[in-house]
Amino acid sequence: MSDTPILPDSEGLTVEQREDAMIEQEFQALLNEYLHSNHRKKVEIIERAFRFAKEAHHGIRRRSGEPYIMHPIAVARIVCEEMGLGSTSICSALLHDVVEDTEYTVEDIENLFGKKIAMIVSGLTKISGGIFGDQASAQAENFRKLLLTMSEDIRVILVKMADRLHNMRTLGSMLPSKQYKIAGETLYIYAPLAHRLGLFAIKTELEDLSFKYEHPEAYAEIQHNIASSEEMRQKVFQDFAAPITAKLHEMGVQFEMKTRVKSAYSIWNKMQTKNIPFDEVYDLYAVRIIFDPQHEENEKTECFNIYSVITDIYRPHPERTRDWVSHPKANGYRALHVTVMGPDGNWTEVQIRSRKMDEIAERGFAAHWKYKVGGVDEGSELDIWLRTIKEILENPEPNALDFLDTIKLNLFASEIFVFTPKGELKTLPKDATALDFAFFLHSDLGYHCIAAKVNHRLAPLSQKLQSGDQVEILTSKSQTPKPEWENFVTTAKAKTQLQAALKKERRGVAAQGEEIYNKFIAENQLITNDLSVLDKILNFFDIDKKEELFYQLGKNEIVLDDNVKKLFKGKSHNVFMRYLLNPFGGSKSGNKSSDENNSKNKKSDKKKLVSPKKIDKKATYLLQSTETERNYIIATCCNPIPGDDVLGYVNEKEEVIVHKQSCPIAMKLKSSFGSRLISVEWDKHLHESFPVEIEIDGIDGAGVLNRITHIISDNMAMNIRSLTITANKGLFHGELGVMVHDARDIEQLCTQLKKLDEVKSAARKN
Repeated sequence: MSDTPILPDSEGLTVEQREDAMIEQEFQALLNEYLHSNHRKKVEIIERAFRFAKEAHHGIRRRSGEPYIMHPIAVARIVCEEMGLGSTSICSALLHDVVEDTEYTVEDIENLFGKKIAMIVSGLTKISGGIFGDQASAQAENFRKLLLTMSEDIRVILVKMADRLHNMRTLGSMLPSKQYKIAGETLYIYAPLAHRLGLFAIKTELEDLSFKYEHPEAYAEIQHNIASSEEMRQKVFQDFAAPITAKLHEMGVQFEMKTRVKSAYSIWNKMQTKNIPFDEVYDLYAVRIIFDPQHEENEKTECFNIYSVITDIYRPHPERTRDWVSHPKANGYRALHVTVMGPDGNWTEVQIRSRKMDEIAERGFAAHWKYKVGGVDEGSELDIWLRTIKEILENPEPNALDFLDTIKLNLFASEIFVFTPKGELKTLPKDATALDFAFFLHSDLGYHCIAAKVNHRLAPLSQKLQSGDQVEILTSKSQTPKPEWENFVTTAKAKTQLQAALKKERRGVAAQGEEIYNKFIAENQLITNDLSVLDKILNFFDIDKKEELFYQLGKNEIVLDDNVKKLFKGKSHNVFMRYLLNPFGGSKSGNKSSDENNSKNKKSDKKKLVSPKKIDKKATYLLQSTETERNYIIATCCNPIPGDDVLGYVNEKEEVIVHKQSCPIAMKLKSSFGSRLISVEWDKHLHESFPVEIEIDGIDGAGVLNRITHIISDNMAMNIRSLTITANKGLFHGELGVMVHDARDIEQLCTQLKKLDEVKSAARKN
């Protein structure tokens, strides 16, 4: 029960009475939204679900202090208003936390509200343990359960999306470490999943909210820049739109034309990948034309009529027309995109959509899912995708991160269209290879393929396919899957099936290796099932799993010789726990783990690492350094410096490793090892220099190198660690290593370098 005192206010109402009135008001708003929708009016079951959830959550509060029931109501409103779903989804949203947070069970839900709602609620309920056991984070197992249920009913993931969206909207009340974890897994998994389901508005908001919490200063700056350039954009848009509007009115087209500004996250992403400032993001906005077709069957013709009007007025870019009307994206998106040169001298993208296309684009194709007794349209892209997800889940990777990565492979944002020899059109992810296509058609084709014919020309299995390619797969009965194929399969389906086949082949070799291992144990009078013996041997060969050890023994790649016999005097170390707590372990090829690399750096560093014996993960950890000591380790994968948005990862030794928020390794940590993340802050009085790399591009000329080094050494008083410059056809590219104190030093240096006439760009190397 809540500890909130029930006191009367000036109107004579208690706190509880006021809150009850607020809850009823929110629920009535939900009902009004539902009654104005196109669904059958099943108000009674929605009211029952609300009363049941309200009673179940009575006295429970969110971290923000508000009654917990406000969260399920908010999720239900998103499901109803922003996704356009009906009573089953609304009830599931209202009940989605009842089983997890109260004494009620899924059976109780089924008895009161039926099997369908109970199944959706079950899919949304967190669990512990599961198929991964102790090897994986609970988040990975929860996500697997969610997807498995989703493959039976798409509404499970839609309600989950609404739940995640409301959690992100109210993330400000959480601890910073929780913000990093939730924002990280949202950007890593849920935003791509929203895109794959066609939930573009939700995908954009999830990305922006994650960006806001991970990079608050950059987010605020971009929002300010967008707002301050609004007046200028409107003027450009009006000049651009005027002749098009006049012509379409003349043709009698019913339409609306508006601008869509890029999201803050998209702008920031472009600035990062292209190393450009805000002012150089020229495709800051797109123009959208939404028309009401005179006849629905003529949508496509009317799209091209509008396209013809636009290209008669403005010159189109020859390579940037996208016909998603004739060939919709796999998530159901349909529109005609054309990029034209505007009157201001910049390229402007125009998106042409009918009203129906626009609704699907904004709310998602999944919102129009047809629920039929006995299944759905077997040929639909969404159904094919769901069946692919189900195949992956049947043989999931035992490692949490590998599993999440495998799923992410299938959440492709960009697609290509490939033809079979008979002219059938197939949708594949961008960068898919001929081998991916073979597995896409049938697993047996994948197992036995030897080459492909792409546009009637012989091509290797590793060849990346392009939209419009016609592909024929060549096979041989004697062909078997090869380990090197893993280097160029990109789709989740191909990767999963290939790994399953390779594992089957490896089992025979591993069985021989196990015999060699058992013989070694017996000859040296060691205990057969002593895990410490196995751990020492795994550590010695830098191998993570016993299956890999047995396989390499069977292949004679490693030998249990006299050097191995010397291992059994010291204390054993549990390699399994080492892998769990440090998911980026090494391999026989010599790729050391992140922690191991950092430890090497630590040993070679003159400064001694000192950390508190117990780190308070709820508090912000201050990163401090003196001339002889420091209380943190810099992650070698991203090399953060003061001024970067960073987070801390606490390893099994209670040492704090500092990563950039945007580091790919940090993204994985946030999505699967959130309990080990902490909020960190650079000490304002940190007296330490950090190595950074800067890329410089410009026009080659006499004395340019001298002027660059003069700015670095004399004007900025920085130490140059390395400098390489290559010139070609009148242009030069330079890579510069310097020591700096913080990110402001880099900004000032780049600003000074760009003042040189010859230098056209200077930016920190990511």
